[in-house]
Formats: sequence, structure tokens, C-alpha cells
Amino acid sequence: MEHIYTIIGEHCIQVQSQSKKIIDWIRRNFTIIPASPSTPHLRVRLHEGYGVPFVNYEVSIKQEENNQIVYRRSDYLIVVDSDYREASISVHNELALKHAFMNLYSSFLVHTQWGLLIHSSCVIEKDKAYLFAGHSGAGKSTAAKLSNPRELLSDEATIVKITPDTITVFDSPFRSELSRSGSMEKSSLAGIYLLNQASSNHMVTLSKSDGFLQLVNKVFYWSHSLEETVNILHLLLDLAKAVTICELHFQKNDTFWELIS
Repeated sequence: MEHIYTIIGEHCIQVQSQSKKIIDWIRRNFTIIPASPSTPHLRVRLHEGYGVPFVNYEVSIKQEENNQIVYRRSDYLIVVDSDYREASISVHNELALKHAFMNLYSSFLVHTQWGLLIHSSCVIEKDKAYLFAGHSGAGKSTAAKLSNPRELLSDEATIVKITPDTITVFDSPFRSELSRSGSMEKSSLAGIYLLNQASSNHMVTLSKSDGFLQLVNKVFYWSHSLEETVNILHLLLDLAKAVTICELHFQKNDTFWELIS
């Protein structure tokens, strides 16, 4: 059983697996660090050979009598303790491994009330982060590509630390198409832009309440308890209070940055 350590956000995660294929995937996609002298925030055991290829995004969730929480999809199985300190993930292939790790890490963030994993891309301009969210096909990856050569923190799943005073975005290993660019590990969040492709560029600033409502379905999360759902809502309220949220109607070119910066 090989042990390696990675950092996601501010969290040290110990990964264990007997599968060279799985360990190699982790090394390719995550920042590997030397063995941590302190206790990791989360220990994860990874196994292959589970289930069938991806069918759909539906995840069933069940809390067992021993307080373990089980997340099950056709191509992966997650079993995690109620404190989100020890977890086991069994997967069918690399796609399942990526989605399962996102599921587990998102649930860990909510449970610890550290922050959220948001379905979005995120770009740095003048040392500030700008997050682009929207419905499927709205243009999150397009906005990220058009923002080149600006530094990219995420193209699919953005890691957002939320406190009442500061909102910080971290480099995300959960990527879809675009590789990491630049060297910044994190940046303060300057704004959130809800994307709509249009024939001309214009922007509409939303009220705090409207912005909050628009973000609710942008969080990567699979609810299993009322308490965790309440945690998400509190985090989103803090986010909406701290950061300007706008609708961004944009042409398919980089001129939309004239409205932002």
C-alpha cells in the first residue's frame, strides 16, 4: 500500500492505494508534498475495480447505523466517517476517480464550514480572482480560454474559502480541459460573473439576495442532512454579502474584460 500526501486548498490529504494506476493519476493531477509531520486533515484509501462505466450523475446517499456516510454512483463508491477524517473510495476508472474525489472534498469543505466547491472557472487579473459561473453550456470554459494569457485557477470546479471578512480562491486540481497556468496558489475574490452569451457586452449588478439565489445551484454538493444544507446556505450568504455578483452578457471574444477591469 503506497502512501502519498497532497495539498488541496489549505488541507493536507493522505492518499493510500495499492493501484499504481491510481497513484500515477494522483501524481499527475495533484500537488504532491513530502510526508506531513502533522496529522493530515483527511485520509483517503483508493481502490479500483468497482461498478460499471459512467451512466449519469445521480448519486444515492445513505447514513449507516455506524454513522458512516455512503455515496454511491454507478461508477464509484465513497464510504466516509461522520467526522470526514477517514474515507474509502472505490472506482471504475479515472473519470469516476475524479468525480468521486470532487464529491468527497466538496462534502469535507461543507462539513468543516471552510468553504465551497463551485461549478465555475476562475481567472486572475492584476492579482485579483474573477469567478465565472452559469448553467451548463453558458460559457465557463469559453470565458477561461478567452482570458488567456491571464492566469487560470480553475476551469470547472473552483475552491472558495469563505470567512465573514475574506473570500479566497485556491488553485484547483479538479480540471476539465485547461491545465494550470502561472504560479499563484491563491488570490482574493474580486467578483462573481454569471455568464450569458450575447451579441453585445453588458453587465447587470445583482442585489445580494438575487446573487445568493443564483449561486445556490452552482455548488458541487450532494445533500444528505439538513445540518449540512444549512451550512451551505450560511456559507453562500457570507459569499453574497462579501463579493459583487453580476450577470455578464458577453460576446465570444475577450472584450468582456473591458467591463470587468
